[in-house]
Amino acid sequence: MTISLEWYDEREPAGGTNEAKDAGWQELLERLLKLAGEAEGVEAGVVSLTLTDDDGIRELNREHRGLDKPTDVLSFPMREPGASEPDIRYDDEYETVEYETETDAGEESEWEGDDGLAADGFDPFAEMLGDIVISVPRMYEQAEEYGHSPERELGFLFVHGFLHLMGYDHMTEEEEKAMIAKQEAVLSRAGLSR
Repeated sequence: MTISLEWYDEREPAGGTNEAKDAGWQELLERLLKLAGEAEGVEAGVVSLTLTDDDGIRELNREHRGLDKPTDVLSFPMREPGASEPDIRYDDEYETVEYETETDAGEESEWEGDDGLAADGFDPFAEMLGDIVISVPRMYEQAEEYGHSPERELGFLFVHGFLHLMGYDHMTEEEEKAMIAKQEAVLSRAGLSR
């Protein structure tokens, strides 16, 4: 099992999917997710990332936080901080499903075998860790404001969002220092230090 990224781009096509793919953002964020997961001891799970614009993130910010303004990143964890994973219980009559490794035409199917993993490594039963939403216009503005690359800012926002999914926060000075140190350590390992 691995930690994986589901990728969505809600922006208009002119500033959306092609830009993100051409800039190598998906590969960058998958690498950051792996590094952040390793740092937090997370070996498996799925993180959903949505790229949006200021209007899209403003709507989510208003709906979920009661703040009628755009922000740079929002995180929506699937588990409450400190909650343990639920126990999985099986009936005595639980039946397993075996997947064929070849189709009738002799071609390989989308399944590798009976481990439940698709040929591309996707695990349909992996735990959903949560959702991260990033405003791309805000990311560009902040990169310019802070004097670093858009990739560095995107990485910062993504790792920040991931740490929120893991239960970290920055409500006190101590929490903020700890969270920033963790973010910078991951970004540094990825070659995105300031």
